[in-house]
Amino acid sequence: MYLRAVHAESSTQALFEFIKANPLGVITTAIPSPTYRFLQSSHVPWVLDVYDDPEAPVKGRLRGHMAKQNPQSKAMIEACTNSSTSTLQQDVMILFTGAHHHYVTPKFYTETKPTTAKVVPTWNYAAAQVYGKATIYYDSSSSETSEYLSQQIHDLSQLCETSVMGYTGREGKPGPWSVLDAPERYIDIMKKNIIGIEVSIETIEGKFKMSQELGQGDRNGVIEGFHNLGSDVGTHIAEMVKERGEMKDAEKNKQ
Repeated sequence: MYLRAVHAESSTQALFEFIKANPLGVITTAIPSPTYRFLQSSHVPWVLDVYDDPEAPVKGRLRGHMAKQNPQSKAMIEACTNSSTSTLQQDVMILFTGAHHHYVTPKFYTETKPTTAKVVPTWNYAAAQVYGKATIYYDSSSSETSEYLSQQIHDLSQLCETSVMGYTGREGKPGPWSVLDAPERYIDIMKKNIIGIEVSIETIEGKFKMSQELGQGDRNGVIEGFHNLGSDVGTHIAEMVKERGEMKDAEKNKQ
């Protein structure tokens, strides 16, 4: 990921909050294999656990699961089977992208376009990426794997039911679905067909590319342009452009 200084987010806490708000991440592995592709990626929803010690080499962990029939799962299982450990030798990367992103037309640059016409299109978005070691829970006969998957499935379901769906059971809202609502035997069968993945977060970085590098005139044009789209995405992007622009200006004024 290109982390241009004006777009880069230096706050680890802000990046953790971003991941919590956007839990669907793309995990990429690079595993040498005689059977499966070297590079593979899959979309996985993650549970983030943050550690208290900011000086620790590991910042936290991400917990997820994947179908065993996924070729990427098979490559990870193969690598662990051929090794003495269930932790992959190669680092993995997980990329998270914000829900709201959009093309930016040069027509929004109301200051520069009329004067010099030296403008080109771009795309506004926010993203975070994590690097770390992945431990794979794949032995369905192991109590450790069973316990890990049970906890991960429970925690992920609670996260998505409450934070994503808003099913809190309060203020007239329905209560969340629980894993306990499904037959135990059914869940046991499902667990045998998935693997657990635990990634220790060794590096986290990210960016909010929201037109904050522009001058005030062009930035105002971008804000107005997105507001005028009359869409939820447009409104959200306009607010982010305003917020990130103000943060940039405040930082500049400190210097």
